[in-house]
Amino acid sequence: MDIKKLLSKLTLEEKIYQLMQIRAYTYLYDSSLNIITGPDTKYGIDEKYVYEVGTVLNCGVAENMIKIQEKYLANSKNKIPLIFMQDVIHGYRTLYPINLGLASSFDTDLAEKCAAMAAKEASVDGIHLTFAPMVDLARDARWGRVMESSGEDTYLNCKMAEATVKGYQGDFGKYNVASCVKHFAAYGAAEGGRDYNTVDMSERTLREYYLPSYKAAIDAGASSLMTAFNVVDGIPAAGNKWLVKDLLRDEWGFNGVVISDYAAAYEMINHGFCEDEKEVAYNAINATLDIEMVSNCYVLKLKELVEEGKVKESQIDECVLRILELKDKLGLFDNPHRSTSPEEAAKFHVCPEHRALARYAATQSAVLLKNEGVLPLSKDIGSIAVIGPLANTGEIFGNWFCNGRADETISVLDGIKNAYTGVINYAEGCSVSRESTDESGISEAVEAAKKSDAVILCLGEHQFDNGECKSKAFLDLPEIQYKLYREILKANPNTAVVLFTGRPLTIRELKDTSPAILNMWEPGTEGGNACADLIFGDVNPSGKLTMSFPYTVGQCPLYYNYYTTGRPKVSDDIKNAYVTSYIDSPNGPLYPFGYGLSYTEFEYSDFNLSGDVMERGGKLTASVKVKNVGKYKGKETVQMYIRDLFGSTVRPIKELRGYEKIELMPGEERVVSFDITEDTLAFYGSDLVKKAESGKFHVFIGKNSACTHFAEFVLK
Repeated sequence: MDIKKLLSKLTLEEKIYQLMQIRAYTYLYDSSLNIITGPDTKYGIDEKYVYEVGTVLNCGVAENMIKIQEKYLANSKNKIPLIFMQDVIHGYRTLYPINLGLASSFDTDLAEKCAAMAAKEASVDGIHLTFAPMVDLARDARWGRVMESSGEDTYLNCKMAEATVKGYQGDFGKYNVASCVKHFAAYGAAEGGRDYNTVDMSERTLREYYLPSYKAAIDAGASSLMTAFNVVDGIPAAGNKWLVKDLLRDEWGFNGVVISDYAAAYEMINHGFCEDEKEVAYNAINATLDIEMVSNCYVLKLKELVEEGKVKESQIDECVLRILELKDKLGLFDNPHRSTSPEEAAKFHVCPEHRALARYAATQSAVLLKNEGVLPLSKDIGSIAVIGPLANTGEIFGNWFCNGRADETISVLDGIKNAYTGVINYAEGCSVSRESTDESGISEAVEAAKKSDAVILCLGEHQFDNGECKSKAFLDLPEIQYKLYREILKANPNTAVVLFTGRPLTIRELKDTSPAILNMWEPGTEGGNACADLIFGDVNPSGKLTMSFPYTVGQCPLYYNYYTTGRPKVSDDIKNAYVTSYIDSPNGPLYPFGYGLSYTEFEYSDFNLSGDVMERGGKLTASVKVKNVGKYKGKETVQMYIRDLFGSTVRPIKELRGYEKIELMPGEERVVSFDITEDTLAFYGSDLVKKAESGKFHVFIGKNSACTHFAEFVLK
């Protein structure tokens, strides 16, 4: 397809309509032109141009996709196919664990395979592009969208972003989809953890911690990028010329499609940045925003701006060209239906192969937070009580579930039944609702616990209590769940808590009193089977936390790689005044980043650094011997952290700079090594140039971010 020739044939109005995105189902209704979108705005589409709109979202199933594309092309003057876009976040019909959980596997190959699986299921249902991955750095558990993220660490976030983009896009074969990385930029730093809230930070912090993951996704080949709802340096992202044109396009060289988030362009008026739709269109086009999602400022005002000479038609041409190039890249001009196939959808959706991958991913993502010998349970045990508001429900697959279904999801109760032939005593105990005070089911649960040899107690937050617009000021379990927990523990101390959550929770009471805590996150379609695999020891837990669990919500935002201060608190074990601390809480987390237990034990020894001086252009190698000294085969994620002791700006107390996940049999040992180069040590200094500065460094290797044993070296 000669894209430039096609572009030259379009009228100004036709070009402008290519920059608009509406809901796909518009084309399935008889009267489709005045569907309400966003905050009581209308599309405002001239009927003769409704079949020249460039892209649609929230599409549905294969049969409808075929109808929509055929109806569109039958009525379109220029016969430019639509791109179908949808949020395919952690699976499509078969769901794997939420992203925060999947990142806990520290397994980028697994993340890539899961994204490829999601792309396959989505592509045959007619999806061409997914609004994923979300790579926003997340340091505040109050923010509901942490469940979509890879957590609080920049290095891990970059690795997961790269792997996910590769999984979705592959080589743009039949079963791949385009990837739209989001939300540019720094959406995860919303003040107070409140969704859509203000973001305010220095450019150095932005470049050092928040921007690298977007750059990693773009370097991995992401075809598209979505701007965020928030402001960056006081200017809304959708109309932020410095952010999108100067940084993203000119500095980073990104020439893919940039789309606003849902009605975010129009919301520049609500921000107080633009007075009306005309100012919105002016600022957005000058920022090189290509597609306005479900608001209509471009359609209403761009032509007028061109006629007034305030916007050049060539600016619009550049945007349209990027959209047409993406359509060509996806092969839509040759085959407008691309991979859409109801027959293949029926074949691939929740097929055994995809279920097996989702099950494996859920076992690798779970984090064992505590275990005093309760787990794993023997399958020879006489009876097991399965109790709790999340024990017998399919609604553990996670929010942003696309086309996933609760009735296709394996509950914990069913998973235990599939793995265990002994007596199972089930009771719900209480509701999962935050508002519930109904204790009527607790007595039945207590009886089930008393007559059983062990208890699996399923607690947590409902999957719809996290995700977009699900910010929380309190991160505790509901009190009704604690009442159930206390009574069950009194009735049967041989109790393991299985926790379901989309974010870190404040679970001090569980940590202090529960014999075992297995955090399943929100594990996806095969969650119950995966839980049984872990409970009975068929799989040894190996996940590591990707976000610190706070001691109390008042610590948020909480993250391991904080700056020291002029008055640092040396240890939470020491109480002293006039240092940076709370008088009613420790500074440190309940569980730190990188933390996670196993049914076996790993011993670290023989920590070695190949030298104590590193020359420019050279490297050092840090190594440690890891031995499985327990009874079970197990996996361990060995983590290397670096601290730059003195710099032109203050540096964090440590930063993850490498990890390796290994598997060892009982008694087996292995030396794990990490290379340290100038790139490992580089950061954005006071001049905002990324480079390694000469001086002293500490290197740590350990089981989590709280590791303290280090070696020192100097970069000359």
